[in-house]
Amino acid sequence: MHKHSGYILISPRITEKGAYLAEQGAYVFNVAKDASKKAIAGAVKEIYKVSPRKVTLIAIPRKQVMTRGTNRTGLTAGGKKAYVFLKKGDKIDLA
Repeated sequence: MHKHSGYILISPRITEKGAYLAEQGAYVFNVAKDASKKAIAGAVKEIYKVSPRKVTLIAIPRKQVMTRGTNRTGLTAGGKKAYVFLKKGDKIDLA
């Protein structure tokens, strides 16, 4: 089942750790829960015109949290993130 690249790569994760990794040539993206490493690599190639050297996936667990004010419990969304490693010299402009 082929899904378009915009569905696979949801958004870049803009964090302090992500900014540090970007200097080393690794970028962090929020990705679809059912996305595979091959699909993510293909989406990065299609959107940013660079071919990844390696893709690592990490599942983000759902966590129970208390809401402000009403003191009810809820769940965070959870999801999946991907670390995309590029060859030396390749860059992705996320700005």
